[in-house]
Amino acid sequence: MIEGMLTPPAAAHALLFASGVPLEKKQLSKLLDIKAPELKLVLKALTDSLKGSGILLVETDTEVELRTTPEASVIVKKLRENELSRDLGKASLETLAVIAYQTGLRHAEAAGSGHAEAGATRGEIDWVRGVNSSASLRTLLMRGLIEGKEDERDKRRVRYSMTTEALAHLGIANRENLPRAAELSATTREVIAPTSEVGAPTASVGEEI
Repeated sequence: MIEGMLTPPAAAHALLFASGVPLEKKQLSKLLDIKAPELKLVLKALTDSLKGSGILLVETDTEVELRTTPEASVIVKKLRENELSRDLGKASLETLAVIAYQTGLRHAEAAGSGHAEAGATRGEIDWVRGVNSSASLRTLLMRGLIEGKEDERDKRRVRYSMTTEALAHLGIANRENLPRAAELSATTREVIAPTSEVGAPTASVGEEI
């Protein structure tokens, strides 16, 4: 049993839900403190428990992820249409702000080094905000305010950056027009620097509010 009396399948379900992105099987095995053969049984049990729930366990040779089933597509579409019709909430605006100032910082550094790595990873965003930012990232992606590209330093991660649509949404012509751009980009660098040196934070962050 896992801490808190969770069974291994329940613990795997919680980890995949909290992640919001595909998890490597090796990482999941390490988090659950089990071996590969045991993980196979855990994922089989989780798959069985999800039947009829509208959630599907998607599995490749190396990764696993939770996704909605085709049967849930109609109701999920209604949710997304509702999200698109609403104003951006506080959480999404916070997430966009972290990406915006980190994007500006990366571009400024690229000008001196010739190496561009714009934007922020989800781990960096979570580190700054102190909560899981998966829902906000999904909202921003659906609205075309950010885009995700493969991280040059770690191909397993996605790095998010602002789009021109985001600039229009904020009513500015370019990133240099962001309020206190130089000061806040520098502050973002100081906060994110520890995660860049040692990788994503190992401590779990709370759910987004």
